[in-house]
Amino acid sequence: MSTRNRNIGSLTAGVILTAFGLLALASQLFRGFNFWGTFWPLIIIGIGIIFFAGMFASGRSGGGLAIPGAIFSGIGLLMFVQNITGHWESWAYAWTVIVMSVGAGIYLAGWWSGSEGQRNAGKRVLGIGLILFVAFGAFFEMIFQTSTAARLFFPIALIVLGGYLILTRSRGFSWKPSEPEEVETPKNSRSKK
Repeated sequence: MSTRNRNIGSLTAGVILTAFGLLALASQLFRGFNFWGTFWPLIIIGIGIIFFAGMFASGRSGGGLAIPGAIFSGIGLLMFVQNITGHWESWAYAWTVIVMSVGAGIYLAGWWSGSEGQRNAGKRVLGIGLILFVAFGAFFEMIFQTSTAARLFFPIALIVLGGYLILTRSRGFSWKPSEPEEVETPKNSRSKK
């Protein structure tokens, strides 16, 4: 491992540890500030950032580190939002964020390593995760009905998603029947006499 890679890893870890230390100190100095109760998901996001730092430090060959980096970052962001809002019921459908994070990680790995096939695979997985998030989210939020915004967001998201699928899939659809293609028959190389 080169000195440059070790320096980047140490620098990243040092920044993350310093940030956590400052937040923990603030929670001790200001009694109303509860770092561990509110901001603990930042530790999970920090682990994701360390994977991304390793990816950048490793060059093109380290593209695979984007996948765990995206998974940790996605789960950390999800838990941070849930922790702030207190909407833990969203785990009924929020697991789809993991699927979306895997897709984002595959896409980023392909982008970093220059693999078009990997980028396309990442887009597909990300799209599947997004469709699952909207579908399950709409279903469960309509059951929970915890907020007006959620009751409006998910039905609108279903309409937008359905319209997108209709528009993108109808491009290749034609209202007139397709003409049968002419089938070429292979010619015999030897002619019978």
